[in-house]
Amino acid sequence: MGIKFIMFSFILTSLFLILIYIPTQFSHSPITIFKPKRSFIISNTTTNPYPVKFAYLISASKGDVAKLKRLLFSLYHPGNFYLIHLDLDAPENEHQEISRFVSENSVFGEINNVWVVGKPNLVTYRGPTMLATTLHAMAMLLKIAKWDWFINLSASDYPLVTQDDLIHAFSDLPRDLNFVQHTSHMGWKLNKRGKPVIIDPGLHSLNKSEIWWVIKQRSLPTAFKLYTGSAWTILSRSFAEYCIIGWENLPRTLLLYYTNFVSSPEGYFQTVICNSEEYRNTTVNHDLHYITWDIPPKQHPRSLGPKDYRRMVLSNRPFARKFKNNNLVLNKIDRDLLRRRNGQYFSAGGWCSNDDDRGCLNLQVEKYGVLKPGMGARRLRTLLKKLVSAPHFAKRQCR
Repeated sequence: MGIKFIMFSFILTSLFLILIYIPTQFSHSPITIFKPKRSFIISNTTTNPYPVKFAYLISASKGDVAKLKRLLFSLYHPGNFYLIHLDLDAPENEHQEISRFVSENSVFGEINNVWVVGKPNLVTYRGPTMLATTLHAMAMLLKIAKWDWFINLSASDYPLVTQDDLIHAFSDLPRDLNFVQHTSHMGWKLNKRGKPVIIDPGLHSLNKSEIWWVIKQRSLPTAFKLYTGSAWTILSRSFAEYCIIGWENLPRTLLLYYTNFVSSPEGYFQTVICNSEEYRNTTVNHDLHYITWDIPPKQHPRSLGPKDYRRMVLSNRPFARKFKNNNLVLNKIDRDLLRRRNGQYFSAGGWCSNDDDRGCLNLQVEKYGVLKPGMGARRLRTLLKKLVSAPHFAKRQCR
């Protein structure tokens, strides 16, 4: 009788705990790097692999979910890798929406090359937490995927070429090139950024706030030379490994220095690469973005619209920023440059199951490795050829 009572009590307790456990899992499950069980694994022995592969970090903030989804559809390609970081400050429902968006898309699940950062960072405007997020993403992507170049974008960016165009245009380039727009002519930034000392509350607080300014300033460094430039870069795998693993102490030393630097993403990679004897000659002085700025000192990019379309195309650049959500010019870019007409379709590519002017809908396995570059590849190759030509290339490297 005692044994029966104990067994009955054990079963009843187990059922009660299960009922509690199931809803808890669904309502509070952490968003981790998404790895679906069913996966179309591309082996290293694939007979027709893509010539180059890109690893993307796409950063988004509160209210960016719609822009993020549209950007990912326009950027997606089965040969690349995508890591999404949504600011910790975004509401929980937005984190869950992005997680569902990635996990429920059949193509993402089949290829298994789109992930969401499970423990996102709190990103402070002009603080080093954005730099920390970028380095975090680089480390994650180095660990989980094989790629040639790392590209950081925000939800306010948009491509001006298809990924087939981008892959084709980059296929003939040396794999050690780094597209880092840079200059040592700091101008007003010497006093406004080089000397001030700031503290980013996002490094130690869960509550978002602006950076703190320390009253006392510091002198300019003499152990290394400061450089500044664009926060948007395309970095080689080799240089990414150097920044993360740091077989020299330079990347770590500069990371500590830039922790208290205003707008550190606009100077860290520039200063690391231009002070490194091994990598300083691998720089291409361009960020491959079309950006128009406000009235000097050029701190804030203008929002682009239909009037900017022609200049964007003529720039031959593969990316542009910034765009407001559902700006009409994005529809024109989708239709004329990316060859996609429906919001649920990917940009055109050789990997598609369908071959029409609506864009890509599903993957056709036997087409994995097939490229169909278009006019965008020609435009981009024209720009790249100019940037890496011998006289132009050498004159614009770190000085």
